[in-house]
Amino acid sequence: MIKLNPQFIKDNTGQNLVVLLQKEFDSLTEQLEDLEDVRLYDKAKENDTGERIPMEEAFRQIEAQRENNL
Repeated sequence: MIKLNPQFIKDNTGQNLVVLLQKEFDSLTEQLEDLEDVRLYDKAKENDTGERIPMEEAFRQIEAQRENNL
């Protein structure tokens, strides 16, 4: 569980205007990225046909896709 450490920005009457949760946001973002990596790995394993290509060829294909998407 994530421990919250809120920081408050108040107006001149003492009312809370903003709640800052930067550390928590960074932690949640990192955890979501990790979960997305696991999801993509699981999806890749489901679609694995056993076919393999050399790493150099894979890099060439990735770079070609990048160039086409620009």
